[in-house]
Amino acid sequence: MVVVGVSDDEDDVSLHARDPSRQLVADTGRGPRLVLPPVSIVWRCLLSVDEYVAAGKEVEVPRPDCPGCGDPMRFRSGYGRHVRCGGGTGRRIWIRRGACVACGRSHALLPSFLLERRLDVVDDIGAVIEVVCDGQSVVGGVARSRDVPYTTARDWLRRFSARAPMLAAGFGALAVSVGAEAGIDALASGACGRAVGALRLVVAGLGALSPSLWVLASLATGGKLLATATDPPWTVLGGRRLMPPVP
Repeated sequence: MVVVGVSDDEDDVSLHARDPSRQLVADTGRGPRLVLPPVSIVWRCLLSVDEYVAAGKEVEVPRPDCPGCGDPMRFRSGYGRHVRCGGGTGRRIWIRRGACVACGRSHALLPSFLLERRLDVVDDIGAVIEVVCDGQSVVGGVARSRDVPYTTARDWLRRFSARAPMLAAGFGALAVSVGAEAGIDALASGACGRAVGALRLVVAGLGALSPSLWVLASLATGGKLLATATDPPWTVLGGRRLMPPVP
């Protein structure tokens, strides 16, 4: 028997993936035991979505070190999932896995244009969040204009709003670490606006070295920008789970 915790939002229905973030309880015949879920490692992908799709299973991924023990990891096959870019229907892509021999853990290696358990690319998700948080539109209006189901856009905003105080604090700390603390006092007072504003400060502080606003958010949170977990994602900041791009 396997017990799997799954939410029923639109992304879970659409991904059709063997989700690496789920926890399993397996019956091995000797009593139930916990099978720890793989950890997602986000790597800075310089490929476009089209280029990544075209590469298929031959996509080049940097070989990571284990975020737990620091040992070099081995590649271990992967799994298919869907991604949607610019609305419309999704396309199937290949996600590589890394495995640590010492720890016995498997890690999904997510390109930085993705978030965990989200069908749409992070730039599309972030664009909806940004427009609503800036007060330029309401959820329904921006969902229609971007060909995103209303319920999906609403869920993005709900998850971002729930995590906004934590994200604002983390992005603010990251802004300070890159020398962009001068703009902290001028940020919006609301948690959502403050989180987006702090993220913009980080991009400004990094300058030409920075990826896009929301790709940076995926890298900084380890793909957990909209995660349902209540624990902070900041263990990835400055650690080994921030992977370099393929040369």
